[in-house]
Amino acid sequence: MTPVKALEQHGQAVWLDFLARGFIANGDLKKLIDVDGVKGVTSNPSIFEKAIGSSDEYDGAIGSALKGGDRPVIDLYEALAVEDIQHAADVLRPVYDQYDGNDGYVSLEVSPYLALDTKATIAEAERLWKQVDRSNLMVKVPATPEGIPAIKHLISKGISVNVTLLFAQQAYIDVAEAYLSGIEAYVAGGGNPSHIGSVASFFVSRIDSAVDKQLDDKIAKANDPTEKERLAALKGKVAIANAKLAYQHYKQLYAGPRWDKLKAAGAKPQRLLWASTGTKNKAYRDVLYVEELIGPNTVNTVPPATLDAFRDHGVPRANSLEENLDDAKQVLADLEAAGISLDEITKQLVKEGVQLFADAADKLLGAVAFKRETVLSQRIDAQTLALGTTLAKSVEASTEEWRAAGKIRRLWEGDAAVWSNTDEAKWVGWLNSAAAEKAKLADYQDFAQWVKAEGFTDAVVLGMGGSSLGPEVLAETFGEVSGFPKLHVLDSTDPAQVRATRDAVNLTSTLFIVSSKSGGTTEPNVMKAYFFAQVSAMLGADKAAAHFVAVTDPGSSLEKLAKQQGFARIFHGDPTIGGRYSVLSPFGLVPAAAAGIDVAKFLDSALAMVRSCGADVPPQQNPGVQLGLALGLAGLAGRDKVTILSSKAVADFGAWAEQLIAESTGKDGKGLIPIDGETLGEPAAYGNDRFFIDLRTEAETDAAHDAKLQALEQAGHPVVRIVLKSADQIGQEFFRFELATAVAGSVLGINPFNQPDVEAAKIKTRELIEAFEKAGSLPAETPAISTAEADLYTDDKNAATLRKAGADGDLASWLKAHFARAGAGDYVALLAYIARNPDHIDTLQHIRLAVRDRQHVATCAEFGPRFLHSTGQAYKGGPDSGVFLQITADDAHDLAVPEQKASFGVIKAAQARGDFNVLTERRRRALRVHLKGDLAAGLKMLDAAIAEAIN
Repeated sequence: MTPVKALEQHGQAVWLDFLARGFIANGDLKKLIDVDGVKGVTSNPSIFEKAIGSSDEYDGAIGSALKGGDRPVIDLYEALAVEDIQHAADVLRPVYDQYDGNDGYVSLEVSPYLALDTKATIAEAERLWKQVDRSNLMVKVPATPEGIPAIKHLISKGISVNVTLLFAQQAYIDVAEAYLSGIEAYVAGGGNPSHIGSVASFFVSRIDSAVDKQLDDKIAKANDPTEKERLAALKGKVAIANAKLAYQHYKQLYAGPRWDKLKAAGAKPQRLLWASTGTKNKAYRDVLYVEELIGPNTVNTVPPATLDAFRDHGVPRANSLEENLDDAKQVLADLEAAGISLDEITKQLVKEGVQLFADAADKLLGAVAFKRETVLSQRIDAQTLALGTTLAKSVEASTEEWRAAGKIRRLWEGDAAVWSNTDEAKWVGWLNSAAAEKAKLADYQDFAQWVKAEGFTDAVVLGMGGSSLGPEVLAETFGEVSGFPKLHVLDSTDPAQVRATRDAVNLTSTLFIVSSKSGGTTEPNVMKAYFFAQVSAMLGADKAAAHFVAVTDPGSSLEKLAKQQGFARIFHGDPTIGGRYSVLSPFGLVPAAAAGIDVAKFLDSALAMVRSCGADVPPQQNPGVQLGLALGLAGLAGRDKVTILSSKAVADFGAWAEQLIAESTGKDGKGLIPIDGETLGEPAAYGNDRFFIDLRTEAETDAAHDAKLQALEQAGHPVVRIVLKSADQIGQEFFRFELATAVAGSVLGINPFNQPDVEAAKIKTRELIEAFEKAGSLPAETPAISTAEADLYTDDKNAATLRKAGADGDLASWLKAHFARAGAGDYVALLAYIARNPDHIDTLQHIRLAVRDRQHVATCAEFGPRFLHSTGQAYKGGPDSGVFLQITADDAHDLAVPEQKASFGVIKAAQARGDFNVLTERRRRALRVHLKGDLAAGLKMLDAAIAEAIN
């Protein structure tokens, strides 16, 4: 008969506050049951965190669980926890049977994140009860104000409950009332309550720790030796006194007519369970909270160290709970007289208890996330951050702030307060789009088979911004798939580019994917009108519609038109997903399926990153959060030029990321300016405003490139390296960057889902087109200077500034004065409203690199009108650090738009002028050069003029 086992002779059951897989499997739990009479087991996040995170005991189980397929971190943890709980319950089942359901329980806690949410607590408790499927389970629910109604509901449904985080006597009375009311409801519904077990876990040592701290403060300030002695006498006494008086409430509550009626129906009393019974103050006897709290119909749950100590030298004392009750009352009275409020302390301890369990849950889930990523290392793209000491410390501090505030969970819940507290909650459908579209695989596979069966040789996406840039990445990254059409993307109103797309395909065997969320966007509408007329001319209007599908939001004007004209298919987007976040929705997946990309494999890969960035993955282990915090904090520190470097296999990704970052963050005078396509240079080429992100595939090695990155890092520039296992895992990067951008938006304090300044340019464009429709020409303009080769335009304020800086009748002088305005922390953007083709890309690249290397500023090379739906937002609404050179030109050959006066050339010109007007209205440093005559010659001339201007 050990001292532990002897406690049962005094009516007290001993439960163990510990659980681990090996502890059960090795027979140690069974031994404690047999030798010491242990009759139950409690668990909490802290216990599981120590078991899972501090050893390799669970590594094999995690690896085995993931062999059957990836799963979210919380699901992975629950699978482990439920299995442990089931095994422990099975070991304790003989105890449960022997004592007719009074003992033999194992407790599993609902998520501490739900402690302030009644409905969510109920839902999770019911789910866990069903999942564990053991009658000797108790679901642990905290005694928060929100938890108490959940307790009543669960008891009324016949679910056994361990009520945790009880500190105050009144809270215990409220819990007992919830239990009694729940039993009454269950009985009233015809249930037999004999199988329902419940304990009220009343915490002990934490009270003394909190009280003793305040007593020590008062002792230190007291001058009277008698007062010091009186205060000191209270140390180590309050928790036991509080527990003894709570036990008196228990005796009163479970006596009398109300209880007698329930007892006759088969109900068991909800026993008081003494929790937190390991002493935290080494000055106290290590078995203090066991020896002083012995009494009939109670439970003491002890950690292993306290169990061992009591077995070794504990003294079981019959009914010590009933000893010196008057003294207990006096202790609490003296505490109040000393000016210490036990009520305030217990309220604070509940808050702290919830937070402590949440902290432990974060550590636990972080440990599981790490082990999951280790097992899946060959399936998840790697990310490393080299941020430098100062930025790294900022990210570390912000990581902890996000963790403590539960911000990643709030972000996933769509809590607008994470951002600007406006309409953000309406725009977070992208978080779940990959999973939602996975459920529609049959539709995509059916569509892909139809495309293949129809024998289409080409597929052309007609869209802008989010509707075009994602599909373009897919087309460039995956290439042609045998048996499927080649995927093209047209996102321009430039007549030469429209004509080039027409000439690149066989119209009679081409599928056109008209992609527009709103259905009212100018560019896809005129592109659709043009190509529909072209196909109709060759096949007849009745057959042309079979070559068109629409991707649009429900109820849009495009949907109505598609139905009217008999399009082959209509796919609906999710109205809660903005265009730039839509690549993992039908706007990206319909073109992917048409091109023969394995949508199932693509989504599975993307979902691996979704799970890595999930609400259940704490910020420290969450790659999207880490990247987003680094981006946002770097931006606040002045490193707001996010320079994206992409290897050949994923070269087009930067154009998509450019839109995402610029349009999401560039507003309210704030923002990050993405720099895509700027060839990597030596450290001397860069100012202190850079943040580098390098993406490459694992198979691609480039020693010279890596050496340059290393040099940048050593020079103090933040460098993020992302290594894709293969190019076909690009879906992971879509989601990583989406989440990172949303997090960066939170850091910057803006709404990352709106684009107020994009609309401003659209309004100007519409006004100009309407003027053309009425007058037959665009409104006249007066150039600042005019030469045989070019006209130069700007507003009066810019013109005056440039003339003062030396601009005269020579183009180079204007360019010199203009580029001289770019200083440290600024960027130069070339905005060319010309066809986007290899020759023009090379020309702009040559110019931008010359500007960068000469002036040491970031540079952008953009093609209009494409960039209007991308970086145009940041250029107009972001920080006033841009120096803009817009490039327009005469169109050698225009194209008419069917049933519209304005041609493609006119529309492009209106877009350029509308864009420029908004830039100048926003007081941006902007200059427009309009090239005359042969475009190639004009670009050569401009290149030479800029070279002269910057040298």
